[in-house]
Amino acid sequence: MDIDVDKIDDAVLALLYLTLDRDGRAWKGFDWAVMNRLHEKGLIFDPVNTAKSVQLTQEGVCQSKALFERLFASAE
Repeated sequence: MDIDVDKIDDAVLALLYLTLDRDGRAWKGFDWAVMNRLHEKGLIFDPVNTAKSVQLTQEGVCQSKALFERLFASAE
C-alpha cells in the first residue's frame, strides 16, 4: 500500500492542536519522522531536544487549527 505522508503530516498537525497551549507549545508524542517533516515544512521548531513539547510556528498554529476543524469538527 502506498502511503501519502502529507496526509499523515496533516493529521498529526491537527492532533497537535488538541494539546496546544496559548504559548504555541504542544505535546510531541508522535513519530519522529513526522515531526521532522513538520519541522522541514516550517510548521514547528526543531523537535530534537529534551522537552516533552514542541513549539509551533505561527503558520503551524494557524494550519493546526484549520486542519483540526476540517478533520474533526462535527457538522451540525
